[in-house]
Amino acid sequence: MSEKRRSRWYFGGLSSSAAACITHPLDLIKVHLQTQHEVRMRMVGMTMSVVQREGVLALYSGLSASLCRQMTYSLSRFAIYETVSDQMKDRTHGPMPFYQKVLLGLVGGFAGGFIGTPADMVNVRMQNDVKVPLELRRNYAHALDGLFRVWKEEGMKKLFSGATMASSRGALVTVGQLACYDQAKQLVLGTGAMQDNILTHFLASLIAGGCATVLCQPLDVLKTRLMNSKGEYVGLLHCVRDTAKLGPDAFYKGLVPAGIRLIPHTVLTFIFLEQLRTCCGIRIVT
Repeated sequence: MSEKRRSRWYFGGLSSSAAACITHPLDLIKVHLQTQHEVRMRMVGMTMSVVQREGVLALYSGLSASLCRQMTYSLSRFAIYETVSDQMKDRTHGPMPFYQKVLLGLVGGFAGGFIGTPADMVNVRMQNDVKVPLELRRNYAHALDGLFRVWKEEGMKKLFSGATMASSRGALVTVGQLACYDQAKQLVLGTGAMQDNILTHFLASLIAGGCATVLCQPLDVLKTRLMNSKGEYVGLLHCVRDTAKLGPDAFYKGLVPAGIRLIPHTVLTFIFLEQLRTCCGIRIVT
């Protein structure tokens, strides 16, 4: 008889939230770079500008919204992916084929992206608030205040502004993170050269973070622009055309900080997740 541990449905949300607390400043700088109408600053320059104008703590603007987003978006997609994946493994007594992992990642990520759209929009607004003039700031006190004010001042529909892009991005990120992590971990362990330990988790999550960054960056740029807009875009196609006028590179604006943020976030998320699974997971005796 052997024993293994499975994740509880909420472990993904907890792991992603813990990772977000560490990588939030990088996420904030990424949003600032993506919402520039012209490329005036790079990553280091934008970071220095925020710190000089608002202080070091400004790098954590919108942290409450970021945590709210992780506990809706990431919790949902991890719960869907891992629950169905575990059921499929029990049924087939073996790992899922990669195409099934991709399909499951698309479904789980799309659902999670939609559920997390309101918190994601407030997150983008709170992060972007520090760089606009004082008279134009929204000044949300925290994530719940932001959600309530958007609903009260702009209507329920506005809470789901950019939901199509957020859901599509969520689908691609989940394929890049969860499906690619599972596959990379399976391949690494299959070589017999490494054991199921933190080094394997680090290597597999590093690969997954790179895949997720490349897959989702164009949609991430469009999502950020739609969520931060004040009515200048009449729809997705209008946003695409307006962004395209800046050149093909505009769709990959902030790619480096996105990778610098998403890859560490992915690595930390899966390391935390694996530790939670080992220490507090559901015991399965086979």
